[in-house]
Amino acid sequence: MVPGRLELAGVTSVPNRRPLPDKRPLVCDHASTMRTVPPERRLGSELAAILAFIAAFSVLVLEIAAGRLLAPYVGVSLTTYTGIIGVILGGIALGAWAGGKAADRYGPVALLGPTFAVGGLTAMASVPIVDVAGTLGLGTGLEAIVVLATVGFVLPATTLSAVAPMVVRATIVDVATSGALVGRLSAAGTVGAISGTFLTGFVLLGTLPTRTIILATGTMLVLIGLGLTWRGRGTEPGTGPGPTLVGVVIGLLAVGTATLAAPKPCERESAYYCIRVVEDPVRASGRTLMLDQLRHSYADLADPNHLEFGYIRWFDAAVAQVVAARGADLDVLHVGGGGFSFPRHLAAAYPASRHTILELDPIVYQTARNELGFDPGTTATVILGDARPSLLRLPEDAFEVVVGDAFGSLSVPWHLTTVEMIAELDRVLRPGGRYVMNLIDGPDLSFVRAEARTLATRFEHVAVIARPGSFAALEGGSTGGGNVVIVASHEPIDTADLAARTARAGDRTRVVAGEPDLARFIGDAPLLNDDYAPVDQLIGR
Repeated sequence: MVPGRLELAGVTSVPNRRPLPDKRPLVCDHASTMRTVPPERRLGSELAAILAFIAAFSVLVLEIAAGRLLAPYVGVSLTTYTGIIGVILGGIALGAWAGGKAADRYGPVALLGPTFAVGGLTAMASVPIVDVAGTLGLGTGLEAIVVLATVGFVLPATTLSAVAPMVVRATIVDVATSGALVGRLSAAGTVGAISGTFLTGFVLLGTLPTRTIILATGTMLVLIGLGLTWRGRGTEPGTGPGPTLVGVVIGLLAVGTATLAAPKPCERESAYYCIRVVEDPVRASGRTLMLDQLRHSYADLADPNHLEFGYIRWFDAAVAQVVAARGADLDVLHVGGGGFSFPRHLAAAYPASRHTILELDPIVYQTARNELGFDPGTTATVILGDARPSLLRLPEDAFEVVVGDAFGSLSVPWHLTTVEMIAELDRVLRPGGRYVMNLIDGPDLSFVRAEARTLATRFEHVAVIARPGSFAALEGGSTGGGNVVIVASHEPIDTADLAARTARAGDRTRVVAGEPDLARFIGDAPLLNDDYAPVDQLIGR
């Protein structure tokens, strides 16, 4: 043993001596290891960027289209899109994790072709899956939204999101430049996602049926998958194109058969709605307009004065009071056309009246003209587009009556409920004019109470009309809600006469107005403004 040196089991230590530092830079030789991968089993950075773009593009096409595919069963609302976005993000996270592990274990190049093919097949399968699952009576709540989005879209989102780590793994050959490479591929994927979002939302949904968009996207992905499989044939043991091709053909046959056999909830689609017109089995001339899952309007082709829905009769009672006070020579603004049954009725009941109708959806307007008996003639002007910017272009003091009947699914679009919107409505109303608004709410009437408070900040007089049972939950019951009409004016509202008119039309209603009843009804409801208008959440309560 040498003095000063400890030797233990072949380990030698010299105390109080440190090795001299090596001034040469520490080099990770990972690059040389990566270069041992044959070139034919790697991807060029240009092809990798294209594949990352296409995969992310397709995920966002499916995410935007999912809202329309689910709409006939759960409606279109903030809640719907929140559920879809959450599910898709979960699929993206799962796919990124699984794709990275699979790429390390099995080799990325051989996996890319099957991954694209499976992503395409599962994308196409989302159509029959949602169509079948949507008919199972899941309801329209949060659980139904998440379940439908999950069974329909989590598999394609997961599969396609596995592409990103695969192309990174297949492209890196030099650790010294890996940061730039990963950044470039990440940017390509992000640009693909942006492109898929804009193209689908701004162009495709207004041009093609949702199912066509999804099936076309799936077909593109399958073809890319087959091309990649053929390109990479023989680069990994046992990875020839034969098994993948056979599997894809079987998958296409299965998906095609399921798509043809699945129920189709729409007669036609627009950028906003799944549209159907249903014949009334009892009244031969009756037609119901279905927008998504909502019975939106009813029109009697033979009798425009037949008002099937109760809230339309309450509208009519409120307008009749204006006619009694001012005469039938009215200018009426309709915020929302739908089936155009109310402007059609007013034009028939008061031939001297004139109507301006703000309708978002041109396909809904054409459906009303072609199938619901609406003819604008010379007394009605239809302005297509979102109601709020359209309202800004209308002159002051132009209307005796404004009718609010615009809906997206079960809720009034939030931007049509705020104090800023109410100010614009008041601007176009003539002195002493009247605003009548239809709402749908849950048992607690949280949205109705908030809208009543919002209207009361602008109008001196506000009245709430509903069936007596609609108020039950506020008085200790377990049920309530439904359609509610609010009437607002700067002049007093004869609520007794209003209730009498609805009773003569066959409806027993309750009218809440004046102090202290209205203040008690409103309670601590929030004020709705452009910065805070949680309409969907209020209805959900």
